[in-house]
Amino acid sequence: MSTIGAYEAKTHLPALLERVERGEQFTITRHGKAIARLVPLGDPPQDASRLVDELRQIRSGARLRGLSVRKLRDTGRP
Repeated sequence: MSTIGAYEAKTHLPALLERVERGEQFTITRHGKAIARLVPLGDPPQDASRLVDELRQIRSGARLRGLSVRKLRDTGRP
């Protein structure tokens, strides 16, 4: 990861963004102190409704083996 000053980052932002698109990462500093990171975005977030459906599917297979939630909560408590 390269380090670049805030003024230089502002001055050369279009070129920096092209480099970030190619996978480079930068730490932006002000007066020698790191203040931000410029990194490429990862994969776009999944659709929320799809994630909810997946969680419901996982949850439908979960079993408490005859124990109540209260009993599980109190297990190991004095």
